[in-house]
Amino acid sequence: MSVVTRFAPSPTGRLHVGNIRTALHNCLFARKQDGRFILRIDDTDAERSTAEFDQAIRDDLEWMGLKPDAVMRQSERFDLYEREFQRLKDVGRVYACYEMPEELELRRKVLLGRGLPPVYERKELGAPVPEGRAPHWRFRLDHDKPIVFTDLIRGEQRFDPKLLSDPVVRREDGSWLYLLPSVIDDVDLDVTHVVRGEDHVSNSAAQTQMFDALGSKPPQFAHEALLVAAEGKLSKRLGSYGAEHLRAEGVEPMALLSVLARIGTSQPVEAVTELDELAATFDFSTFGRAPAHFDPHEVELVNARLLHKLDYAAVADRLPEGATEQDWLLLRPNLERLSDFPGWFAVLHGEIDPPDLSHEERLLVKDAATAAEKLDWAVEPWRALTEEVKAATGKKGRELFHPLRLALTGRESGPEMAGLVAAMGRGRAVRRLEAAARR
Repeated sequence: MSVVTRFAPSPTGRLHVGNIRTALHNCLFARKQDGRFILRIDDTDAERSTAEFDQAIRDDLEWMGLKPDAVMRQSERFDLYEREFQRLKDVGRVYACYEMPEELELRRKVLLGRGLPPVYERKELGAPVPEGRAPHWRFRLDHDKPIVFTDLIRGEQRFDPKLLSDPVVRREDGSWLYLLPSVIDDVDLDVTHVVRGEDHVSNSAAQTQMFDALGSKPPQFAHEALLVAAEGKLSKRLGSYGAEHLRAEGVEPMALLSVLARIGTSQPVEAVTELDELAATFDFSTFGRAPAHFDPHEVELVNARLLHKLDYAAVADRLPEGATEQDWLLLRPNLERLSDFPGWFAVLHGEIDPPDLSHEERLLVKDAATAAEKLDWAVEPWRALTEEVKAATGKKGRELFHPLRLALTGRESGPEMAGLVAAMGRGRAVRRLEAAARR
């Protein structure tokens, strides 16, 4: 059996960290099994779905490297849904209902008041059709058939269908709700595995009977624990934390994917540079039942570790013109984001503003400028320079190194000075020391 997974976002907003995680896990599992990963745009909600969000979702997936093997849209498949709906209607598995929302809410309160589960009672079956009222449609669950399936993460799941309400599958205006079209698509596209959040477990229970009613075997389900922030359920702030935010902040997509692939599992979070490497270790048996805690700061830390591993070839087209492999290898260990590179590149090969130094520090860098003029720059110039200045001034430790770093780089901290000084060259170093001494 060839594995087929699908990611099914609604084009009513941008991808956020929660549904990116779902897309990633579907993609990784399909890759590991040499299967297919399908993007299904669930755009049946015509009022809220937009072409702009549809395009944004596809652009974000492409930026992250989560390229689907096929793309389809539910809005282009209404004929298929209508045909299968009629088939279920003919055999009595979907039926018309005419209650108003107020009636259903009153029934719910009455059942709760009696200490009973608020399950739809099917009182409308066989009742006269109210004049002038269009029906909504429910799928009739088989109360005599227990619902049992084995979840790849949660293990065996059992539901008594008598304790589930017959789900509404179509509204009064003829528009579709999520459950039935999703099943019809999964059957038509030969989806073998449905990977999604644990909040869909009861939906999956009802959908198993829909698969049976359509004469198809249900796919295997994997319901993941939900993603949460430190303050509890995924906050609105994290709900907006996604590909758009990361691109604006200059974070590498693989930093986010490295975190999302492993949090909530027994595997350690590591900075991984390739999706195939994540796919090779992807295993539902490592997923826990506890909520997966997501911390944006962890993405930042992984991003830095990831950059420190990237070869020059992986970033060359995103570096400033003229940046060499030697420049990259020198500056890479100090980067937190790739956007930090141009500033350090200017330190190596451009101009900087002279720093504000104390009178005593200006005297020290003046001595350093004199010493730098005479040094052999081809042999460890930083070591030779500091030894000369130390001998001339008697300064050591921070009193020696701090003013020299400021004068030469304009910054309080950064990469090892030995590499920076050698790369910037004698002429640039002397000019900066002299400028700092005069300021």
